[in-house]
Amino acid sequence: MGLPIPNSKLGMWLFLGTEIMFFTAFIGSYIVLYFGSPGWPTDTKVTHISIVSGAVNTFVLIFSSYMVVVAHEAMALRNFEKAYKALLITFACACLFLGIKGYEYYGKFSHNILPGHIAENDEQAINMVVRDSEAASNAWLNSLVPGDGSPGRIHVKQNAARNVAGADGELTQVQQQLSEMSGGDSERRAELQQREAMLQAIVDHKAEVENWGALDAELTKLRDDVSANRLTMKETGKRLETLQSDERFSSHLAGVHQPHPILYGNLFASTYFLMTGFHAVHVIVGMILFAFVIVQGSKLNEQWTDWVENSGLYWHFVDLVWIFLFPLIYIIPGFDRGTPGH
Repeated sequence: MGLPIPNSKLGMWLFLGTEIMFFTAFIGSYIVLYFGSPGWPTDTKVTHISIVSGAVNTFVLIFSSYMVVVAHEAMALRNFEKAYKALLITFACACLFLGIKGYEYYGKFSHNILPGHIAENDEQAINMVVRDSEAASNAWLNSLVPGDGSPGRIHVKQNAARNVAGADGELTQVQQQLSEMSGGDSERRAELQQREAMLQAIVDHKAEVENWGALDAELTKLRDDVSANRLTMKETGKRLETLQSDERFSSHLAGVHQPHPILYGNLFASTYFLMTGFHAVHVIVGMILFAFVIVQGSKLNEQWTDWVENSGLYWHFVDLVWIFLFPLIYIIPGFDRGTPGH
């Protein structure tokens, strides 16, 4: 005698059993790493964790689970219009959840809180300032001078821009060489034309290129001082602050952040994105399951009852996982464990 439940429901329960093991591994690993890493980042101003956003998302998912129950009950009572509306609300809640999660992710991306991108000590923080400043400088030069931004090409642009005073004379020479070419080497002509376009852009934007040159000189000094270990992290921060306060450079260096090492920052970012990312994927899968029912519209009938019930089971699991993730990632790290860095 078999179990008095449909095969589809039994299959869903078995599938959810594997999902429980899947997320248990993630959560267990996180707990071990968290308690085994004295100094784990907990300051929300550093990690850019938004507790309010996480709390709102928790209530959004709980409410969406309630609407799934309403939809299932309505399907059992053959009130398909009510079930349809309840599933629409559930789908809207899922969209809201992902929207809030996207807002949280934006905070991480905009501050470079990403796995492998975080400085974990003073030396790495100082080098990151240099690297990010030079990247901003190169982006500025690329916006002024045509051509791709490959390492070899940016080096050519830098050399040309550093000689801005002689750009007019060199441009005249290149144009003369082009006018004297009647045919012959097409590669040489293309090379000269490319050089002409670069020099013309430098001449046309001479004032800005001169400003870029001033920044380039300051960054060269900064790089040399860092290479010679002449700057502390605090001094590097002051040097960056001085450059950012200069109206010639401020808009271009706005995205460069003050040096602030985050101990275990890359481990934190890895676990955060791994767990919340996989959870978000499960939310999307749930939305797809509900979408199959929603597209039925007025054609929704009792044949979809088991589908709604099984999709609801899956959705309750997604909700339950988040109820574990929210306190683990958002709440518990806020409590002082009496360890260094807190």
